[in-house]
Amino acid sequence: MASALSGGLITSGRKIDCKDLHSYLRTLSTSVLDKLYNHPATCLAVFRELPELAKHYVLRLLFIEQPISQSVVSLWVDNKCHSEHQEVVHVLTDIRVWQEQPLPGGMQGWILSPTFRQNLKIALLGGGQPWTGRGQLPPDKHAKDVAFLDKYAMDRWECILHFMVGSTEGTVGVSRDIIEVLLNAGLMKESGSDPLPTISPTGFQFLLMDTALQVWFFMLQYLEMTESKGLNLVDCLSFLFQLSFSTLGKDYSADGMNETQLKFLQHLREFGLVYQRKRKVMRYYPTRLAINLASGISSINSTPHAHGCIIVETNYRVYAYTESPLLIALLALFCEMLCRFPNMAVANLTRESVRNALARGITAEQIINFLRTHAHPETFKVGQVIPPTISDQIKLWELERDRFKFTEGVLYSQFLSQSDFELLRDYAQDLGVLVWDNPSKRVMVVSRTGHDDVKKFWKRQKAGNS
Repeated sequence: MASALSGGLITSGRKIDCKDLHSYLRTLSTSVLDKLYNHPATCLAVFRELPELAKHYVLRLLFIEQPISQSVVSLWVDNKCHSEHQEVVHVLTDIRVWQEQPLPGGMQGWILSPTFRQNLKIALLGGGQPWTGRGQLPPDKHAKDVAFLDKYAMDRWECILHFMVGSTEGTVGVSRDIIEVLLNAGLMKESGSDPLPTISPTGFQFLLMDTALQVWFFMLQYLEMTESKGLNLVDCLSFLFQLSFSTLGKDYSADGMNETQLKFLQHLREFGLVYQRKRKVMRYYPTRLAINLASGISSINSTPHAHGCIIVETNYRVYAYTESPLLIALLALFCEMLCRFPNMAVANLTRESVRNALARGITAEQIINFLRTHAHPETFKVGQVIPPTISDQIKLWELERDRFKFTEGVLYSQFLSQSDFELLRDYAQDLGVLVWDNPSKRVMVVSRTGHDDVKKFWKRQKAGNS
């Protein structure tokens, strides 16, 4: 996960932060980490994603039950690798894989966390309880193959993406739990006039991400809400790590799961991370999305629209050679759809369609980036993925909306004398709350926040003159 699920995307001043596994673990409290390391699957998942030098340190300390001097550990690497050594020290300390312990003579040493050491030994050497499928399962007469599980996972995940873009294909099967995650993550926003939430600028950028990044970011947001849903974070995380060691196409028993894990299993079913034929069937199949989530594998099946298929012409015509309803729904966010064929859709970039997208918070740069990301391979051969006239016009349409700046304020008018007007204007200007003034017409506008102070000052002046 460290290589595949890291980094972030900046959208309209907000960053989609796709923390890697260790960055996420650093946000957890000490008590949660200690409970989490009670599960061998978690310890192995954490060890698997450590930097190579960190793995070396852990293996050298795994069978030593007394602290080793920090100066001795630092001698395990050359001086030229000092910066890498310091980075590894911070990683292992922050996620409590090892701890400092005083030595005789005022020195400090490193020792592996006892809980982590014990459970990593079990994971590497064997022993302990089975991680998944504790119950014995008879052969499944409704067994599912890998092809079915891949299609099911992507259908369920794309259902969420369809809902985000307002496609009718995404209105079925999206629960309130999913909507809450989307809202709390800032991927969608509620509108007073629309009963359903609408996509936000951050959500639009989310749709441009790789599927693996989308799933990981979504699950991070979900895990932050576990306590509000009455779920135990440690149980959810340990089960998630157990899934990463599952075999694709194999079924597992849900017997022995506690209440939190059973509820979490139903949520994973909604997200497409596991397949369960019926809620009451105590048998489930992990999908590729779940297995790859914490396995560090960067290549997973992409959505059907991941390959370039869009051609933009200088006459503002857009051709999308795709069968993906999701990609067509994304185009409809900022294009006027003209016609749709079995394997192609035709649209127009118009001033009205782009301004409608801008009004929803989507930026011109995001539109251009989307067209560039999904450009047909043939467009690269001519050297112009998007004609400059098109990209420039989209930016100009955005600038049209930025010509006016709206500020709430209070209008002051009908002054009896020019001196009264200038007195009050100068006072508002000194306070920094003057928005606009016209001395010839004795009119000025004060910001709403400064209205009370200016009003009180004017009343005092009137009282003093009388």
